[in-house]
Amino acid sequence: MNLTVMVVDDQLVVRAGFAAVIDAEDDMTVVGEAGDGAAAVSLAEQLAPDVIVMDVRMPGLDGIAATRILTARENPPRVLVLTTFDLDAYVFEALRAGASGFLLKDVRAAELLHGIRVVAAGESVLAPSAARRLIGHYAAGPPVGPRAGQGSLDRLTERERFVLTLVASGLNNAEIAAELDITVGTVKSHVNALLRKLEVRDRLQATILAYDLGLVRASPPGGHV
Repeated sequence: MNLTVMVVDDQLVVRAGFAAVIDAEDDMTVVGEAGDGAAAVSLAEQLAPDVIVMDVRMPGLDGIAATRILTARENPPRVLVLTTFDLDAYVFEALRAGASGFLLKDVRAAELLHGIRVVAAGESVLAPSAARRLIGHYAAGPPVGPRAGQGSLDRLTERERFVLTLVASGLNNAEIAAELDITVGTVKSHVNALLRKLEVRDRLQATILAYDLGLVRASPPGGHV
């Protein structure tokens, strides 16, 4: 499978560097580049890329706003956000906007390419520092209270709800299968069902919703979930 990728960054040199790394791969093709969020939204509509590598800080429409628009479309691309700014606000806003991953721009080429493949496959990827911040954020206080997705939890079966707590705890399908003594295929069926019922696109978005709704609670860094 050849993945089509768009690269969005307001710095031409940075954009060209990422594009060169990606285009050198046999299973990836850079189909377009954009220097700001508005151009990215317009170009993505024409090119329908599988994955968009998105900068955050750009003139005009920034990467977070562009991500929110793109992921609200039918058959949206996967968005992998890259930024030099390892700040809580960017991590949370990017993920809430619908991004499937968040990496820092100093990431190694191999990690960037791995991240693209992971989000293209419907999974999620977070820079280690971003993952620690996400856990720390939810460990810092009580659940935020009812949100629009609260009623969607009621659609889940008891087994799906438990699978969601395991997903939110960071377990992969094989680990969940071992925990519940079921097959990996059955786990995949449960995960696909809960994603559909929660109306979220991937495990990362489901995890955020689970924390937001208080279904699971994070322990402070160094503790146990």
